[in-house]
Amino acid sequence: MSFLKLENIGKRYGVFTAVDSLNLTIEQGEFISLLGPSGCGKTTTLQMIAGLTDPSIGQIVLDGRDITHTRPNHRGLGIVFQSYALFPHMTVAANVSFGLEMRKVPQPERDKRVQHALSLVHLDHLAHRYPRELSGGQRQRVALARALVIEPPVLLLDEPLSNLDAKLREEMQFELRQIQRKVGTTTIMVTHDQAEALSISDRVVVMEAGRITQVDAPFRMYEHPSTPFISTFVGKANVLQGQLSRSSSGATLALGDLRLVLPQHSIDPNLGNGAVQVTLRPEKLELTAADQGILSGRILEQFFLGSQWLYRLESVVGELIITRPNKGEAPLREGDQVGISWPLEMMRLMPAAAAGGAA
Repeated sequence: MSFLKLENIGKRYGVFTAVDSLNLTIEQGEFISLLGPSGCGKTTTLQMIAGLTDPSIGQIVLDGRDITHTRPNHRGLGIVFQSYALFPHMTVAANVSFGLEMRKVPQPERDKRVQHALSLVHLDHLAHRYPRELSGGQRQRVALARALVIEPPVLLLDEPLSNLDAKLREEMQFELRQIQRKVGTTTIMVTHDQAEALSISDRVVVMEAGRITQVDAPFRMYEHPSTPFISTFVGKANVLQGQLSRSSSGATLALGDLRLVLPQHSIDPNLGNGAVQVTLRPEKLELTAADQGILSGRILEQFFLGSQWLYRLESVVGELIITRPNKGEAPLREGDQVGISWPLEMMRLMPAAAAGGAA
């Protein structure tokens, strides 16, 4: 039996539907990320799980217990807000201890658990400092310790790293995952950062316009997006328009004047003849000599990204973006003629109608 179940859960504000009949099951100990653009309903979903927002429809079941209408303070969940919400007049230790005091945990037990929680986030040496004396990353760790010290069945994270600078944010992503694995707490994180969700989650839940569009392991989500929206939202992608013709002898994809014979195993067996959208990840494309490759192109722009180069090219199938690892070699120049090649099985095809959907 699943540890946490959202059954047909939804939230409406008048005629506006923020979350539309969402179904999701989460196993004990999983790290799940709710990923999507602003306004997609991910924060509302988290707030309904926390009890901060009442669902309009549906049911929330935690470990076999219906908590749909249980008050937030009786759910026993740990929450880390985007702003951290620390008490400025309390020390680090007092902030972490607050939840235990509210639960009337005896002082000796409180002290022991606060010490353990602060040790877990490597802040035991700063127990007597105040939030104003801490860095952004340290305040984030205090908020995490405060949420974990009550030993919650579920930890809820509302964009917990969004206030940190890029380098610290990346460091905290991996530290957060290490802590979660160490304590084994079922964790649900809201984020709009694709890299963050992909790097530390067991599964990613992509939301669009109040609905779930795909739930998958990060690698499969990236390599096998179910919609064009996911292709472009979860990482970068080249999206092309084509025509697919299937027969008993094979499958042919037309991209403008370009004709490609595709491996049957790389195409969804339910995909029929007609207009299709094709997505191809930039790192799957390879640059070759101008007279080689599947098609020819010309470099329009180059961008240095540190660990890699990103090129924008024009070709007979439209503009393409390509990434190449930075190996210390001189980059290609704007105006250079190149060949472009890629493994045909890396192309992802879906019906052109799938380009529609919620806005």
